[in-house]
Amino acid sequence: MRRRKWDSKTKWLVVLEGLKGKTVAEICAGHNISQSQYYQWRDQFLSEGYKVFDKVKEDQRQVFLEKENNKLKNLVGELTYELKKNDELLG
Repeated sequence: MRRRKWDSKTKWLVVLEGLKGKTVAEICAGHNISQSQYYQWRDQFLSEGYKVFDKVKEDQRQVFLEKENNKLKNLVGELTYELKKNDELLG
């Protein structure tokens, strides 16, 4: 039998059902998963859920790094142009 792959959104929804009060037996029967699978997802959600709030910081850092990278690429291009220009004058 092939293993099913669950996307993160579906896992999140399954765990939320349990956190809202639905019994684990009902959840597992409804989604055809084992109780141990549910508890693994729940424990992962509870231990790593705080990372959702770090996403904004990561996005802002990514934008900053991309801008910085572009500045450096432009600087390298300008310096390369100046070197070639000097080589032509001296050459």
